Amino acid sequence: MERVSERLRTRGIAVSQATLSSWQRGRSQPERARSLRAVEVLEEILELPGGALRSLLGPRRPRGRVAPARGESAALQVLGKDSVVEKALGERFRHFNQETGSLLIHDVVTLGERGTLSNLTTTNVLRASRAGADRALFVLSFDDEQAEPLDIRVTSGRLGEATYLKGLKSLVLEIHFGRELAKLDTTVVSYAVDVSPSREPATHYERWSRANLHEYLQQVFFHPDALPSGCRRYFRDQVGSPPRGQRPISMNDSHSTHVLVSRCKPGVHGVAWDFGAPE
Repeated sequence: MERVSERLRTRGIAVSQATLSSWQRGRSQPERARSLRAVEVLEEILELPGGALRSLLGPRRPRGRVAPARGESAALQVLGKDSVVEKALGERFRHFNQETGSLLIHDVVTLGERGTLSNLTTTNVLRASRAGADRALFVLSFDDEQAEPLDIRVTSGRLGEATYLKGLKSLVLEIHFGRELAKLDTTVVSYAVDVSPSREPATHYERWSRANLHEYLQQVFFHPDALPSGCRRYFRDQVGSPPRGQRPISMNDSHSTHVLVSRCKPGVHGVAWDFGAPE
């Protein structure tokens, strides 16, 4: 244990021999971002495949009275119970991105010549709510099983996991920041996903948020051969609830439309469009 502890220390990670022994005997397990980073380095030191040790960890152990975690409770208010996001994350949903919160989100939605989603590019500015945060989870849901991710590119951050769950029509991404954040520190995560055509043209795109955002920007780019007859913005209090506050929005010469929302409250912000002749 002394040698392992020393090798971790040379990599800038301080873990005592007592802690390592406790992990080995199963008396405790690494749970904080800093400890999980130590597990990743241990895999390198022991020349194990990436994820070999982390896959042995059980779900995070509750402390004290078992109650919905703050992040889980806020997410449930917007997503509802048994949501696709909850099913996609499983045990991880309880502590879903508790260490970070989004400040700004910019979604760029690109539709193909059949009106189906062809690419989604997202930039997310995150702020750490506690020290040690080093990654975040993102869940993307698609219209049907034919709309599968073809290519994933992370341009700010490092892709740690990409799991497509066909039955849930959802893609789970774990993106690492490349460093541990201090409390209230910020980082930028950017990723792009190319998508195979769905059966039917897309009719809307939504972004849900469990907390107040400083700003949310959504841009939708249409193919010149598949232009909508009209576009509108709207808001939902919860996923699946009736849309309200619907207002028409215009397109520009680049065949795109957008919605910019400042000081967004928790809920679902969306843009919808209609193909075919206007009524």
